[in-house]
Amino acid sequence: MSIAALAQSMGITLKALFSKPVTIPYPDAPVPLKPRFHGRHVLTRHPNGLEKCIGCSLCAAACPAYAIYVEAAENDPNNPVSAGERYARVYEINMLRCIFCGLCEEACPTGAVVMGYDFEMADYRYSDFVYGKEDMLVEVEGTKPQRREAAYTGKPIKSGYTVPYLRPELEGVKLPKPPRR
Repeated sequence: MSIAALAQSMGITLKALFSKPVTIPYPDAPVPLKPRFHGRHVLTRHPNGLEKCIGCSLCAAACPAYAIYVEAAENDPNNPVSAGERYARVYEINMLRCIFCGLCEEACPTGAVVMGYDFEMADYRYSDFVYGKEDMLVEVEGTKPQRREAAYTGKPIKSGYTVPYLRPELEGVKLPKPPRR
């Protein structure tokens, strides 16, 4: 190693040593997320309120961790749940097995499954890591642990993230607006 290379590396070290650290006070300040962030799964709806999921199980077939279970049922023409002939009667994701790869989102032909922005999913209960259809629909705010804590404390759900941009596939959702800086 030459003296010039050693001096250059020591200069970089000294510059970093005296610079101010970049630290985000996480629970108090919102965390900005990147546009391609993969968080909690969200099941979307059509603008008329019908579910987009048609129970085709392509997301379960594409999942490399076998974390998704879909059980389809025939749609009642008088009281439809989804726009197709079938709908997902049971839709479950085991979040302990999920590797957040996004293949389920890519495999979905109707755009029903999208990766949301929630990342605070830590919990002590195994049963709370299995998200059912009622936990993943677009109008459900927060993760299971966030909702349980809000019910216990009586405070509103406090998400630890900001939405960097709006995604058109999350139809019918009132997303929180990013704070002005």
